[in-house]
Order: sequence, then structure tokens, then C-alpha cells
Amino acid sequence: MTTLARRLGLGDAVIIGLGSMIGAGVFAVWAPAAAAAGSWLLVSVGLAALVAFCNAWSSARLAARYPSSGGTYLYGREVLGEWWGFLAGWGFVIGKTASCAAMALTFASYVLPGSAWARPLAALVVLALALLNTRGVTKTAALARALVIPVLVILIGAIGLMGLAAPLASPALVAADAYGVLQAAGLLFFAFAGYARIATMGEEVRDPSRTIPRAIIGALTLTVALYAGLGWVLLARLGPDGLATSPDPVAAGVAATGVLWAEPLVRLAAALASAGALLGLVAGVGRTTLAMARNGDLPRRLAAVHPQYQVPHVAELTLGVVVAGLVLAVDLRGAIGFSSFGVLLYYVVANLAAVRLDPTARSWTLAVPVLGMLGCVTLVATLPPMSVVAGLAVYVVGILVRLTTHRHALAAPPSA
Repeated sequence: MTTLARRLGLGDAVIIGLGSMIGAGVFAVWAPAAAAAGSWLLVSVGLAALVAFCNAWSSARLAARYPSSGGTYLYGREVLGEWWGFLAGWGFVIGKTASCAAMALTFASYVLPGSAWARPLAALVVLALALLNTRGVTKTAALARALVIPVLVILIGAIGLMGLAAPLASPALVAADAYGVLQAAGLLFFAFAGYARIATMGEEVRDPSRTIPRAIIGALTLTVALYAGLGWVLLARLGPDGLATSPDPVAAGVAATGVLWAEPLVRLAAALASAGALLGLVAGVGRTTLAMARNGDLPRRLAAVHPQYQVPHVAELTLGVVVAGLVLAVDLRGAIGFSSFGVLLYYVVANLAAVRLDPTARSWTLAVPVLGMLGCVTLVATLPPMSVVAGLAVYVVGILVRLTTHRHALAAPPSA
């Protein structure tokens, strides 16, 4: 079996995680989350962040113990058994394939708003980034850095501009809808889940037992701080109703300040952030696909590693073709809910594996993955019903395909 090269340091890993998280949520998830939570949106941000921190803690411990490609697919197999690993890997692949489509559509909608060419552009960008990822992981990290740094600068500037340009209104708190707050937290979890990209690339990180935990916690901490600040100024500037109905709330928020040059910068940041998130997503899904193919849970051809660049080039190019097809048909908001469903179940397995990893640990350390597991199950149950139904249906298909594939493998006569 050909292994991947360890070329990523701490800074590279943090940047890849930041690029995945910032692009995933800042420009795509505020409107549906505000529609569900209303003026209690910041509570939903806090709940999503709490569940994400528990999941990150579990992922960091597991990644340090098993520093190879595959993330929770690998951890589930090693700690809980093959079926648990398959359920985690399938959830990640289907959820993050939907995320790839969402990020490509977000990119195109900001570059060509309202244009009939937006979807073809999204498909073209997916294929281009998938091709770039086949040229080596250091090129992936370098492009991620080039994309995420200007996005961070622009977003921090936007928060300051919206907060200081004029007096902000304090949104009136109405009676909280607990179901709506939890549903918004489940949708917002879509925005925080990018730290999984660091764990799934564990086979390419230098000194993984130290680098992976530090990169996961560092990237998530920075992202939570940014989201909390942005959520506060958007609520105060646009109000819950305005935020819920805006297709581009960050651009609308800076436009409301009257500073004419700010909105084009935000639209540029949205395009860059979406491209950065898509870049990291393609890399992460490619590594999990590689791990599943190595074990026969996906076609073994997908386990091929490029002899020169040492990346799973067949898996990434296949993913690029699939996502390019999806962006021609899927809806952005539906993709977010579907993605959250798959990834939350992925982290149920991660937390359960962390509990089993060290059953003699002190009670407070066991409480973290237990809380994360319960949080994931709760958020899944409160996602939009269509997202839950679609997610369950795709899981059933995956289970049936695996059962059929393995039955045929067992029935096949041994080769001469």
C-alpha cells in the first residue's frame, strides 16, 4: 500500500481548517439559521460551538492516536468495528459532497449573481480545484493560505465597519422557540465542521500527535470568535427578519452602513472564502474516500495514489466530476441541511470512539465526548424534516450497497 507524504506543518493545517470553516458558514448559513432562531441566533451559535468543541476534542485525541488518512472512518473501524467505521465514512462522504456543491454554488452566486452562467461556472471551478489538488498537498495548503488571509482581513474589517459606522439597534428578544434555536444550531454546525479536514489529512501532517490537536483547537477557536462577532453585528444591523430574508446578509450589512466601496470587497471575500472552503473539502473527502477504498468499502480503484505527487488523485478527480454534476441540479439551502445530517452522525461515531478509546479516563474527560455525542443526536433530530428524510434514505442505500458488495466478495471463488 502506497502511503502519503508528511508535508504539512502546524501553520498549514490551521490554514486548511480555517479555509474550510470560514467559507462554509460566513456567506451561506446565516439566513436559514436566522429564520429558525430569530433574535436568539447567538444562542444557536453558542450551542453549535459547544458541540463543535466537544467533537474537536474527541477528534484531536483520536487523530493523535491514529495519524493516518480517513478521520473518523478510520477511528470507528479501529476502536468500534468495521460497520461503525463505514457509517462514519459514508456520512462524511455524502455530507461533504453536498458541502462541496454548496460552496461551489456560493462562489458562483457572488461572482455572477443572477446569471444563467452561474451554475456552469460552479461546475468549472469544482473541476479546476480537484485538478489542482492532484498536483500535491503543499500546493493545496499554499492556495488555501492565499485565499483565507484576505478573507479574514475583509471580514474583520466588515465587523468593525458595521459595528462603528452608526448606532446599532438591540434586537428585541421574543419568547424563545427551543426547537427553532436547536434547528439553527444544527444548521450552523455546517459552518464549524471544517476542522475535520485537518484530521482526515492526518497521514500528511508532520509530528501528528502534537500538530493535529493544536491545529484543530486553534482553527476552531479563531472561527468561533469571528462568527460570534459577525452574528452580533448582523443581528443588530439587519434585525432577525432582515437577516433571515437576505440572500447575501454580510454584503447587505455593510451596504446598510452607506460605505459604497465596502460591499464589493465583501463580495470578493465571499468568492475567495467559498473557493478556499471548496479546496479544503475536496482534499478532505478525497482522503476519506481513499481510506474507505483501501478497505473495500468503496471501489478499490479510488485508493490509487499518484506516484509523483503522492495524493489520492483518482478519488479527487472522481469527486470533482460528481460534484460538478450536482451543482447543475441542487439547491443551496437544501445542501446545507443534508450536509449537517451526514456530518453530525459522523461525529456521533467520533465521540463514541473517544469514549471507548480510554475507558479509565477521569470523569471530566469522558464527559466531553458524551456531551458531544448527545449534542450531535439532538441537533440531527431538530434539522429540517426533508434533510433528515433524505439523509436516512441515502444511509439506507449505502448500507444495502455495502451488504451486497461484501456478500459478492465472500461468494466469489478464490483466484488461482
